[in-house]
Amino acid sequence: MNEWQGLSEFIAVAETESFTRASQQLKISTAQVSRQIQWLEERLGVKLFYRTTRRVSLTEAGQLYYQSCRPLQDALHDAERSLSQLQSIPQGTLRVTAPVTYGERQLMPVLNRFLQEYPQLSLSCDLTNKKMDLVEGNYDIAIRLGRLENEDLVAHRLGTRRLYTCASATYIDHHGSPDTLSELSRHSCLVGTLDYWRFRDSRGERMIRIHGRLRCNSGAALTDAAQRGLGIVQLPDYYVKPYLDDGSLREILPNFAPADEGIWAMYLPGRQLSPKVRILLDYLAAHL
Repeated sequence: MNEWQGLSEFIAVAETESFTRASQQLKISTAQVSRQIQWLEERLGVKLFYRTTRRVSLTEAGQLYYQSCRPLQDALHDAERSLSQLQSIPQGTLRVTAPVTYGERQLMPVLNRFLQEYPQLSLSCDLTNKKMDLVEGNYDIAIRLGRLENEDLVAHRLGTRRLYTCASATYIDHHGSPDTLSELSRHSCLVGTLDYWRFRDSRGERMIRIHGRLRCNSGAALTDAAQRGLGIVQLPDYYVKPYLDDGSLREILPNFAPADEGIWAMYLPGRQLSPKVRILLDYLAAHL
């Protein structure tokens, strides 16, 4: 018994609500579609469709069967496509979106090297701090940083970023360095888009509300302000690590540093990844 017999015809009729349109989609005769559906109903012992002169619709049993069969057909197509793509050369255009500063400082140098190594591929990259819709923008991958919201996307972890709390030697000489989280309230903090900072102590994660003379949604501007001694800042490593390394900034409250945050590649669920997307994901995971 061929358990797949009639499955393609059944799904086509269920989705087109027409034996004629199903036959056109499958490029077979309407009579053949009808025979396969009849055979399937006899084998299953249930009626799958209501038929009238005007329309074809699923019965309750047909709806249940369709919900189970559709993923099976998709999986079969994906399996066949993955075999055909196994030896294929990745080609075409990749569309990627990522946050601006992370994209400029971390991502684009890696992507530029990727293009050098894979000259048959092209890249379209939108750097924006706006969370872009992958379907609407036709993106293959979206880079997300930090904590993920509940999104109907697949998350592929590429690496981590670390948040540093730091200040300049000038600020520390004039105002001292806090030793506890409670002492932050007596200091001038450089405020970004959020009015709290993340820390971690023996009780777990802590959110500490902060205040100061300067608020700005630019990490680069806050880094400059910190270097000038205007206050304490908390920023990801790609903003401040070079200045921590050369000594122009010093880490504050290292014993309370929060856990590292994830760097993620997000993509749409449900289908086998194309070779070009798979090879880009592997490359980013290896080089970021």
